[in-house]
Amino acid sequence: MIQLYNVTKIYSNGVKALTDVTLRIRKGEFVFLVGPSGAGKSTLNKLLYREELPTRGQIILNGKNVIRMRAREVPYLRRKIGMVFQDFRLLPRKTVYENVAFALEVIGASDREIKRTVPAVLNMVGLAEKAGVFPDHLSGGEQQRVCVARAIVNNPVLIIADEPTGNLDPETSWELMKLFLEINRRGTTIIMATHAWEIVDAMKKRVIELSGGKIVRDEEEGAYRCEA
Repeated sequence: MIQLYNVTKIYSNGVKALTDVTLRIRKGEFVFLVGPSGAGKSTLNKLLYREELPTRGQIILNGKNVIRMRAREVPYLRRKIGMVFQDFRLLPRKTVYENVAFALEVIGASDREIKRTVPAVLNMVGLAEKAGVFPDHLSGGEQQRVCVARAIVNNPVLIIADEPTGNLDPETSWELMKLFLEINRRGTTIIMATHAWEIVDAMKKRVIELSGGKIVRDEEEGAYRCEA
């Protein structure tokens, strides 16, 4: 589903964020990206949803060459990718329902489709009773669940999560991870960048470790740190 061939990213200030990264991720996989800050995790994610372009190399996502896409094709690529961020990025003046509905409105979904889809997604993430509440009246865990609902409402083939538990307490983090597991079981590919070693160690999913812009470890049923 995702293939990177000798991908290098060098920024205009000379910083080399990624160097000759070759990687394949299969449909339906759950992959953790780990490594220290500055290792290249965020850059890799930005390349996948084409916020950035590589300096060299090729990226294939769901059969499409991301680099060769025309500008008008990029929004259609992003409709197939759900994004979940550490800092939530909810619209403060919109309710829970409206935040999730907005993701459908921007792609031109009908009112009928929105009214059918949004309640079902809110029910899935356990927020059906919070539909009319504004973000600042929600806990951090509830806000992150809204983000997940917004990410999956378009039925994406891929979810990219960047430190989704970074602002959550341990109990809430585990509740969120159970939700991600359920989404993954339904067939959605998940790539999650994280520093939460206890979650990575417990879940035993594929672990890709980056250091200095290079893949230094790619391990099935891996742990956060490679055992000696």
